[in-house]
Amino acid sequence: MAGRLRGRTGRGWDAAPPRARSIGDKSTGGSFRGGGLRAGNSLGGGPSDDREETWENATPAKPRRSAETAETTEQTDPAERAREICLRQLAIRPRTRDELAKTLRQRGIATDIAAEVLDRYDEVGIIDDKAFARAWVTSRHHGRGLARRALAVELRRRGVDAEVVGAALDELDDDTEVQTARALVLRKLRTERVGQPDATFRRLVAMLARKGYAPGLAIQIVKQALAERAESARFAEAVDVDVLEAEALDGGGGPGDRGGRA
Repeated sequence: MAGRLRGRTGRGWDAAPPRARSIGDKSTGGSFRGGGLRAGNSLGGGPSDDREETWENATPAKPRRSAETAETTEQTDPAERAREICLRQLAIRPRTRDELAKTLRQRGIATDIAAEVLDRYDEVGIIDDKAFARAWVTSRHHGRGLARRALAVELRRRGVDAEVVGAALDELDDDTEVQTARALVLRKLRTERVGQPDATFRRLVAMLARKGYAPGLAIQIVKQALAERAESARFAEAVDVDVLEAEALDGGGGPGDRGGRA
């Protein structure tokens, strides 16, 4: 009997007790470490001590950094913050005083502090509505072919004073405006397939009207451009200009006409 007890067969009642599973044994659904069941085993009821320590060391870091950032922001001088906002806006493109004032107001800068900063920027020439208006007229006229009416509307929307707008538009004379309109029409004729005379005429006049040209001027320029094309002489003659001119004058010239010249 003693011999049987000493020599276990590995089967039945005398089998050796099962050996503890090694670390990382996938069959458990988790792993053992130091006798404790770690997270991942459905019987564990939550993360182990090791897991909790790691989580506590990592996760609270974000709230602490956010608190430090908020504290630094609160301690920042409001005037300095206003200056930083303005410089970031001006680094993107030139802006008017009114545009910067609106941005500062949206960022929560007090009105008196914003006015102080903007006054200083006016003094040193960092913001200059007159220079802005002149540059805007030059860029938008030569780049987009906009007439004075449309340019006036755009500048007023950006808060430029009416007197400043008028001075900037005075640098754009009538001859330059006519030449620009003619160039727009000729370029459109080169790139567009000519269709029915009346439809093409209306389309070109409408294109100029959207850019702020008066209906009478637009009709005159389109008619001349069509007549100057040798292959389009008969095309121009077939257009009933009297009827189209009356329609254009009755219907107005488009979005730019509402603004008028400053």
